[in-house]
Amino acid sequence: MPVISTSSLIFVRFIPDAINTFQENIVIQNTDIANDIVIALNGSGTPVIHNYLTFNRTRVAFGGGFNQTSVQSFNLHNDLSNIEAIKMYVKLTCPSGGCDEWDVYANVKVTDPVSGERYEMARFITPYWNDNSQLPRGFEFDVTDFKSILTGNVELRIRTECWNAKGYEVSVDFDYIEGTPDYQYYGITRVLNYDNGSQAGVPYGVAHTFDLTRSINIPSNAQNTHLRTIISGWGQAASGDPDGRTCAEWCYRTHSVSINGANMFQHNLGPLGCASNPVSNQAPGNWTPDRAGWCPGMEVPTRIDSFTSSMAGTTFTFEYGFENWTNTTTDNSFYPISTFVVVKSDTPISRAVVID
Repeated sequence: MPVISTSSLIFVRFIPDAINTFQENIVIQNTDIANDIVIALNGSGTPVIHNYLTFNRTRVAFGGGFNQTSVQSFNLHNDLSNIEAIKMYVKLTCPSGGCDEWDVYANVKVTDPVSGERYEMARFITPYWNDNSQLPRGFEFDVTDFKSILTGNVELRIRTECWNAKGYEVSVDFDYIEGTPDYQYYGITRVLNYDNGSQAGVPYGVAHTFDLTRSINIPSNAQNTHLRTIISGWGQAASGDPDGRTCAEWCYRTHSVSINGANMFQHNLGPLGCASNPVSNQAPGNWTPDRAGWCPGMEVPTRIDSFTSSMAGTTFTFEYGFENWTNTTTDNSFYPISTFVVVKSDTPISRAVVID
């Protein structure tokens, strides 16, 4: 005897072949029904993500037996052939005695296995008085440019300029997102690395001995080349600007990158809308006024400068130039800065050669 089902449920097994949103129709036809039944089908293909937790509520502070810096090694993803992007998340948690009261300079670095140098992958400014728990996963950074060294056993360093024993508990995790890479092979080389602290940057408005010029040679098989820069200002020197904003924390400036002597890229250190920062639990800190290109409790922007050609096989000069200003005060002003050159190709590629 046949079993007659009166259920109106239809189960559809959906296996997407791409990371996309799909909209299709299922049409049911039968001689026993007068009109076709059309069912709209919606589905999304989501990427496969490999997650790696590295620092796990690691305490960074000053005093009380704690240190501003922690260096540890971790095993990360081995096969990068189908990794389209790498995202890094930095979660700050207040210790039991509360968080640092101040907004301080902080960053995450990875050790380059070739040179032994520590490369700044990301910079952020801590919130006043609190952590970044208002963000589900903390601060988010795209660190795909570093994929050639974010594989296997990797040494990482976290640092905050906390000057009390409260500090933060810091967690860092990575998402390796499967997909089709824009190019199969990456290489990254340090260009500038005056980034070890807020006062370790380039002095602004005074004579100094920091070299901001380089010669860069790009491999002959490069198919894409770009520069990656992080810069933020520190200091309260009176600027003489009509708006009275002090340098270099508050004074708006536009800096330039010259290639072969020609001004090619500009970095505008202007307002970011600090009052709209979702990390808004910073009272009684002075977090809402706009700084010059950064905000308390926020990621410092990463500035990507892409060349219009691959630059393959060329050697060019690089110079970072600050907007003209003379510091006539006795107060200090600094720009901590890191710059890297990233080359990509669909054939195995060496990193660019940078001559200091």
